[in-house]
Amino acid sequence: MEMWLPVISEYGFPVMVTLYLLYRIEAKLDLLNDSVKHLATILQTIPSTDETKKQLKLKV
Repeated sequence: MEMWLPVISEYGFPVMVTLYLLYRIEAKLDLLNDSVKHLATILQTIPSTDETKKQLKLKV
């Protein structure tokens, strides 16, 4: 905690809160990115028929 006090006094509380939130959200964004990539690979394995596209509501 002592090492954070000079940083907070130097840069201000809002900057420290922003950095903390960015650090926390980074892992969640990486997980979301991996999930979207995985979904894309799954969708590529589905047979591409007009019926399938209609069920997935994709443009034909």
